[in-house]
Amino acid sequence: MTTVHAVLPDGIDDPVRPSGGNVYDRRVCSGLASLGWSVHEHAVRGFWQRPDASSFAALAAVLRGIPDDAVVLIDGLIASTAPETLVPQMRRLRLVVLVHMPLGDRPPDGDARTREHAVLSGAAAVVATSHWARARLRELYALSGERVHVAHPGVDAAELAPGTASGGALLCVAAVTFDKGHDVLLDALVAISDLSWNCVCVGRLDRDPGFVTAVRRRSVEDGLGDRVQFPGPRTAAELDRSYATADVMVLASRAETYGMVVAEALGRGMPVIATDVGGLAEAMGHGARELRPGLLVPVDDAQALAAALRSWLVDPQLRTRLRRTAVQRRESLEDWAATTSVVSRALAEASR
Repeated sequence: MTTVHAVLPDGIDDPVRPSGGNVYDRRVCSGLASLGWSVHEHAVRGFWQRPDASSFAALAAVLRGIPDDAVVLIDGLIASTAPETLVPQMRRLRLVVLVHMPLGDRPPDGDARTREHAVLSGAAAVVATSHWARARLRELYALSGERVHVAHPGVDAAELAPGTASGGALLCVAAVTFDKGHDVLLDALVAISDLSWNCVCVGRLDRDPGFVTAVRRRSVEDGLGDRVQFPGPRTAAELDRSYATADVMVLASRAETYGMVVAEALGRGMPVIATDVGGLAEAMGHGARELRPGLLVPVDDAQALAAALRSWLVDPQLRTRLRRTAVQRRESLEDWAATTSVVSRALAEASR
């Protein structure tokens, strides 16, 4: 049996703090165990979006407890911020970094690119969650192609969402933050307030409280009332019900590496209206005859998003075509076994 040490952010199983990265980490660890890996999980305390000295001390303590020459799969949220802690350990550990989002594109402190480069250039292998992310990492850091593997997020089998005749049940699944573009979504919804629709924005409300307050206030001031709802995070059966009662997924994201919720919607035969940013087009993919199972609009363009939503709502033929194409795309989505297989190969190569 082959052993891997998985270094993960603390709380990946917390239902109050769901995220695509947490789901990915959990499914990969479970999948590796089913493939015969002996998986030793190490949860590292700390707020890794903005780590402090205590976060790095916790990581150092975890790494000291891992034996020499061990294979280590580490979440990029941790790894890309901690070169001072990780680089010295690369002499004795076989490090594989799982990158959910290239930090070099989003420098919060001015040197994110330098820090991430230091870690990724010395890692035994890198796992990216989309071809877009792989290409971006290679562009940013001149990484050799054979060292960067692509393991798309998997999709569980799910029943088809029945949809409604009007198409007016809009669903957004994303933490309410600036990056996810809820302010742009609200601007677009105001522009189509003459039509019949409602929009449920499922997602965490604790990552950027000031932004959440501003978005909610604007929703009221713009006269949208209870047509836009912010119920907070939903998981498991509750999230399944949100998908089952929706007509279309809407994402106004300013940054996405892949877009797991896009694939989850398509896995239910639900079309998607989203920004053409990062790996979202890759996640949307195509149905028959290279048709898109949804509509892509420019990032930060509320007018374009409003136009796409209006087209969806007023054109029943468009809805029928997009729904048919979404069902076709559903058949080509990869499951979590395929995801784990790629990660397993990356770990096996690192262990040689």
